[in-house]
Amino acid sequence: MIRTPTMALWALVLVNLIWGVGFVVVDGVIDLMPVNTFNAFRFGIAALTLIPLWLMTERKHPEKKTFKNSELIKTGFGLGLLLFLGFSLQTKGLLYTSVSNTGFITGMCVPLVPIIGYFLFKTKVGVEVWLSVITASIGLYFLTMGENMEFNFGDILVAISAVCYAAHITFMARFGGRYPVLALSIIQLIAVTLYSGMASGYEELMNLNDSYPSLIEQLNKVNVWAAILYSAILASAFAFWAQTSSQRLIAPHKIALIFALEPIFGHIAAYVILGEHLGVQGWIGAALIIAGMLYSELGGRKKVKMQPLDQMAAPIGDK
Repeated sequence: MIRTPTMALWALVLVNLIWGVGFVVVDGVIDLMPVNTFNAFRFGIAALTLIPLWLMTERKHPEKKTFKNSELIKTGFGLGLLLFLGFSLQTKGLLYTSVSNTGFITGMCVPLVPIIGYFLFKTKVGVEVWLSVITASIGLYFLTMGENMEFNFGDILVAISAVCYAAHITFMARFGGRYPVLALSIIQLIAVTLYSGMASGYEELMNLNDSYPSLIEQLNKVNVWAAILYSAILASAFAFWAQTSSQRLIAPHKIALIFALEPIFGHIAAYVILGEHLGVQGWIGAALIIAGMLYSELGGRKKVKMQPLDQMAAPIGDK
């Protein structure tokens, strides 16, 4: 159990390491299994893994029910749609861009949250937020523009996924507090599983995955199952438990600093395992995005409240 601030700090560092390495893990399997098929297995297993935790929590600390199950399911499937779009686009982006770019661009979702809240709900936005978005956007330009001065298609997909994650965080903050966090999270995971399964079925009907081996052959590969279990159990279920247990013991500014480690861990893993290099221009872009993330979190009075599922966007996951 996580009982002290020191234990909580190192638990969150471990979680961010898991998320960062998760980019490399997923990158190594999506050439063997279609993105939506992989996500269907990943989030289905993650949901099954969290159900026993939910049952134990309910048994020890039953919550007074103030909502209808139909409302919980409706909200969960609505939020789950945003998660599905985020995870699907982000993972597809890995097919076309680098692991390092994927990690840093995903971090764009943090400064985007208050901007989306401003346009959707007229939430007050401070000057520091606009400066954070401008800083991170300049960083995105430096990170993604190649020698031909063109955006990589994968970078565009990941950037759109960051918008989906930011929208999810915004709606989660607005509507998620009405329901138990664990129950709502499981519903969302189930929703992502079903959406991914439907997308995978559509791709099969349209023969969009002809370049992949059959599903039986995919599931006979050890590295496919290793990636699914890593993403489902470590990057999703364990990360959820560790984050929800640790955030209560650490000051918000420290949490923001720890979360900024995720794309850095992702790049280190990509450098060591895949031999990726950012280059001078890439590092300038990455540094500006990290600066935008941190200033958005630390520069004003209003902080972005990151939920476990939002952070799971990392290896997905998931943010």
